[in-house]
Amino acid sequence: MATTDLEKRVQTLEARVQELEDRAAIQTLRFRYHECVNEMRLAPLAELFADDAEIDFAHLGATKGRDKIRAFFQKGLSELVPFVKQFIHNHIVHVQGDNGTGLSYLFATPVYKGESYLVAGRFDDEYVKENGHWYFKKVKLTPYFMVPLKEGWAQEDRIKMGR
Repeated sequence: MATTDLEKRVQTLEARVQELEDRAAIQTLRFRYHECVNEMRLAPLAELFADDAEIDFAHLGATKGRDKIRAFFQKGLSELVPFVKQFIHNHIVHVQGDNGTGLSYLFATPVYKGESYLVAGRFDDEYVKENGHWYFKKVKLTPYFMVPLKEGWAQEDRIKMGR
């Protein structure tokens, strides 16, 4: 009887450890995304997404598939926003087997059309584990404000970047 109890406890602990490892891997995935953006490392950025992943960045655009996501970031980061630093906050992750969801809050300081901007928003993510690695399955950005630094966000129209 003691052996059966011990086996159950070990199985429970193994499941808890796996969940913690998965959560840490997903958080690292989100952090690597922002590292790639901040350092303008576009090639590894697309590799963080599953082959059939989707992104929805509100008025900035949406697309599906790793190759189209790569092209989206190539145009957005090298042509439209030549400088940006992003800072992520309060990343919450939920894991169920080989799938997960998460949310995080974004604060960013891009240069857009030669002008300094302030950006705040929320990312809602879906993750998938394939061949032992976690990838973005879906990323949705909900912008709270995207305004020139000199104007701030104390106004009714808070989305001025990317229009």
